[in-house]
Amino acid sequence: MRYVIIGAGAVGGTIGVRLGEAGRDVTLVARGAHLDALRERGLTLRTPDGTVTSRLPAVAGPDDRPLPADTVLVLTVKSQDTAAALATWVDAPVQGGGTAGERLPIVLAQNGVANEPAALRLFARVHPVCVWLPATHLEPGVVVANGHPHPGMLHLGRYPSGADDTSRAVAADLTAAGFVAPVRDDVMRWKYGKLLGNLGNGLQALLGPDVPEPLAARVRAEGEEALAAAGIPHTTREEEAAERGDRVRHRPVDGEERAGGSTWQSLARGAGSAEADHLNGEIVLLGRLHGVPTPANEAVQAAVRRAVRERIPAGGFPLAELEKLVG
Repeated sequence: MRYVIIGAGAVGGTIGVRLGEAGRDVTLVARGAHLDALRERGLTLRTPDGTVTSRLPAVAGPDDRPLPADTVLVLTVKSQDTAAALATWVDAPVQGGGTAGERLPIVLAQNGVANEPAALRLFARVHPVCVWLPATHLEPGVVVANGHPHPGMLHLGRYPSGADDTSRAVAADLTAAGFVAPVRDDVMRWKYGKLLGNLGNGLQALLGPDVPEPLAARVRAEGEEALAAAGIPHTTREEEAAERGDRVRHRPVDGEERAGGSTWQSLARGAGSAEADHLNGEIVLLGRLHGVPTPANEAVQAAVRRAVRERIPAGGFPLAELEKLVG
């Protein structure tokens, strides 16, 4: 199979380089200064075990040439960029006739749970991935991946449920590339468990590493209450920890620990958007649908939007103002 990695940032860059190093056919999709760097210098992946630079093909999007019929699209953009990415690729022609949306599988290696239904509106073959992959992308052309001994754990399946031969084939390639890649019929249950963990991303982005435990606990408790009211099953912290074990541990790279998660990186880069509306916002949506108050998650949403709008640096949001928003 050939892989097109749509969004060659922290997650996409790590997956793309690893697959390329394992001998798979990989094309990276990027934009702006990052795309320029990939074309000029290649993508440098720094890991606890060393540094590798891969000169993989890099493009801005599809062109007039039909995609090979054995192509797998891997979507790794942030959730707020999903709609634009899907619209860009859905009508790309495929060799032998038809379009990407009709014929090609799309693998969603993303945080959140709103991407899958959005993709299924346009693509017939949607494959969710629950991503545990500690990596950072702050500099054009460079990704730092802290996972060790494996770079990440990627649970795969089919949406809305089950798994198929494509799930297993992609998992086999990811395994060959060094990832832990279990195939699960209930992959969305894992993604909802990961969503609960990701509710703290916005807090870390706003406040830095020293998030008050009562505030973090309140954000997660609202999430658990909203999922319970909606009747949505999810994995537990204990189940997730047992699954990962010692297979994906955070290790320093060149003596440096990972600075922050995906939302922190968006603020640190001044990306102009962040994913809190698709993480904390998912809990707010479920709460409003099922009568569960979610003031802490609403506050995180509002504060992250303000931080993006006013270019408040990562970790620089005043705690007192966030507590006032929570109420």
